[in-house]
Amino acid sequence: MAQLWGGRFTKETDRLVYQFNASIAFDRKFYRQDIEGSKAHAKMLGRQGIISEEEAARMIEALDGILSDVDSGALSVTEEYEDIHSFVETTLIKRIGDTGKKLHTGRSRNDQVALDMRLYTRQQVQDTDALLKKLLETILDIMEGNTQTVMPGFTHLQKAQPITLAHHLGAYFEMFKRDRQRMADIYGRMNYCPLGSGALAGTTFPLDREYTAELLGFYGPTLNSMDGVSDRDYLIEFLSALSTVMMHLSRFSEEIIIWNSNEYQFVEIDDAYSTGSSIMPQKKNPDIAELVRGKTGRVYGALMSLLTTMKGIPLAYNKDMQEDKELAFDAMDTAKGCLALFEGMLSTMKFNKGVMERSASHGFTNATDAADYLVGRGVPFRDAHGIIGQIVLFCIEKGIAIDDMPLSELKRFSEAFEEDIYKAVSMETCVNKRLTTGAPGKAAMERAIAAGRNYLKGAPGIGAVHAPRN
Repeated sequence: MAQLWGGRFTKETDRLVYQFNASIAFDRKFYRQDIEGSKAHAKMLGRQGIISEEEAARMIEALDGILSDVDSGALSVTEEYEDIHSFVETTLIKRIGDTGKKLHTGRSRNDQVALDMRLYTRQQVQDTDALLKKLLETILDIMEGNTQTVMPGFTHLQKAQPITLAHHLGAYFEMFKRDRQRMADIYGRMNYCPLGSGALAGTTFPLDREYTAELLGFYGPTLNSMDGVSDRDYLIEFLSALSTVMMHLSRFSEEIIIWNSNEYQFVEIDDAYSTGSSIMPQKKNPDIAELVRGKTGRVYGALMSLLTTMKGIPLAYNKDMQEDKELAFDAMDTAKGCLALFEGMLSTMKFNKGVMERSASHGFTNATDAADYLVGRGVPFRDAHGIIGQIVLFCIEKGIAIDDMPLSELKRFSEAFEEDIYKAVSMETCVNKRLTTGAPGKAAMERAIAAGRNYLKGAPGIGAVHAPRN
């Protein structure tokens, strides 16, 4: 059992206790972050004269070798070590001897793991942001080609008013744009370096925490050492943001599942993102959309788990906080996988434009516009509402749409109808006369798409100018 402590103890840790306490099975994910943090710490120790420049250089060279060997598979992170910190430090000592034992000067595993988790999460925030940006680009591309693709808009899953496919997808563009903004917010709050906080009360060594923070691409050091080792707010925020991302993906997936059904036939999902049935040869199932919808619960679970873990922990570090990792790692991987697959499914999807328009036309989505027409002819709105309701009932009985009725038939319900009613309730008119900001009219949508393009052009990947220094 390779561990970094034991002088205080007279008995070896029970094997089951050791295994229960060990975190190497999951924190091995941190090997890159642990080595990068150790290199920055060594460089700072040398610069401050706490160790010699030569010792620092030997450490950094050996740490680079360890990183290279792990990356290539020449060196394995095995479970004989208690945690990733034990692996890195023990391997370093094996390679450069007693000089390696000086690496931990002015450092605790408490601030070390706080740094590793923050570095890892920061990269995950950037990766998620990049995937969100790609999804936004795909949505905007589809919007651009469908400003005149009429479809029904729904409330209560009932056809309500005609809109366009561009308008419908524009709602998701706004959702995922907010998700990106949340990533930037989280990055801005979390990008401070806990290294140098020690176990909880700093250290008597003259560390230059500002320099270490700069080396690792942070804005600066954390300003309270107790908070530095015990803060997981940034991770809770990230899991909360991922939960919102998954909620948006799940809503979108639900609609695609409905649109893909035999009853709607609004879309056809590419074969690469569908599966068949083992018994029913006619089936083409929207499995990716269903799995995205299903995996949302996993991400929610990670958030609730960490909130519950943290709610009763006194300052500063407690071993409970080791439970911040496994479910969080799973949630991060799940959300990124779902974003990538969903974008692929959406970018290859075919939209059945004719089916969508017929659905809008035969769903009485122009009923509100017909009522507005009567109001424009001097009929009180409440009376107009009732007249159009009677016309809808008549059309349902006859199996026709409002604009299929001859003018003579319409006049049976109100003498206010004239020949221009047909233009007033056409799908094109119903959509394109809605020109206010955020509406589905072509001109309004073109303004929204242009704003979307400008947003994507002006919002590069977060953290791009704060990469760690060599």
